[in-house]
Amino acid sequence: MSSDLSPVPPASVRAIVAHATDDVRVETVPLRAPSADEAVIQVIYGGICGSDLHYWKHGAAGQSILREPMVLGHEVVGTVVTPARDGSGPAAGTPVTVHPARYAESPVRFPADRPNISGGVTYLGSAARLPHTAGGFADHVALPTGMLRELPAGVPLRTAALIEPASVAWHAVNRAGDLAGKRVLVIGAGPIGSLIVAAARARGAAEIIAVDLHERPLRVATEVGATTTLLATETEAVLAVDADVTLESSGNPRGLASAIGGTTRGGRVVMVGLQPDGNQPVPIATAITREIDLVGSFRFHDEIDDVIRALGDGTLHIDPVITHEFALDDALAAFEAALDSTASGKVLVKFS
Repeated sequence: MSSDLSPVPPASVRAIVAHATDDVRVETVPLRAPSADEAVIQVIYGGICGSDLHYWKHGAAGQSILREPMVLGHEVVGTVVTPARDGSGPAAGTPVTVHPARYAESPVRFPADRPNISGGVTYLGSAARLPHTAGGFADHVALPTGMLRELPAGVPLRTAALIEPASVAWHAVNRAGDLAGKRVLVIGAGPIGSLIVAAARARGAAEIIAVDLHERPLRVATEVGATTTLLATETEAVLAVDADVTLESSGNPRGLASAIGGTTRGGRVVMVGLQPDGNQPVPIATAITREIDLVGSFRFHDEIDDVIRALGDGTLHIDPVITHEFALDDALAAFEAALDSTASGKVLVKFS
């Protein structure tokens, strides 16, 4: 391949930049010159994640505190416009999604096959380190070719915008174990919860019961594979589910309590939603006396390749999770829409 025939990338790009609490702007920033192993991607869609909303509304996502302006976004898809000079990676014109993690050496011990929990990982659009790691919410971005994944023919870029959060869901289902023929309870039916429902359906779950505080996410969960839905206020019905496996995606202590209470003796609870910092009130005695396995799930590693294959062969159905699409000029309206979980699922910004 020859970069001589590829379009010259622009010197500057339009991007969504977080400056401080309640200060997110669409502005023009320089496009960082790509290194030899980096391609320039024309970003088509970006999905707004909860972490993007936290940087906007709180100036921090968990313990990652915004200390300088940062381009947001890690759920991005687009097309290669300038391939890497070293010949690695896809050719110009190739549609790609992005694995937003980069791994580096770390003195902190972790299992070699689980780099997603290593101390050396960096993520696009993250303020965990200084300088911050710029995200992908720009109309063009330079990225290492190792982060790029070519999309199968027939997978629309709009659908592919869900691949990153769907990989989080697929990883969570992997942590749950074999779901074939199982009764699965999903607490929280927002975008990640609904994607967990879709992944559980693709992995052979016999029953999938989705729980949420609001009707709209439950309708989406039904469209992607839930066999039953319950409002979170139906406490007794949730506790009576007796699920083989429960995946908790609300990130709320009450949701985790419901997950433990709704799981059968000897079952497993996968904790996907990030709980608030500090000690939380959880009915741990119930988990102990019922011998319920409590398992954490954080981001993903190579599950992104499984998700891409499942989209390519049609076994993973996730389109209904997308509920809104906004142009880049309307990015703040997109963030407002994403903030209202009663009325929206996954909200996309269309960059190009």
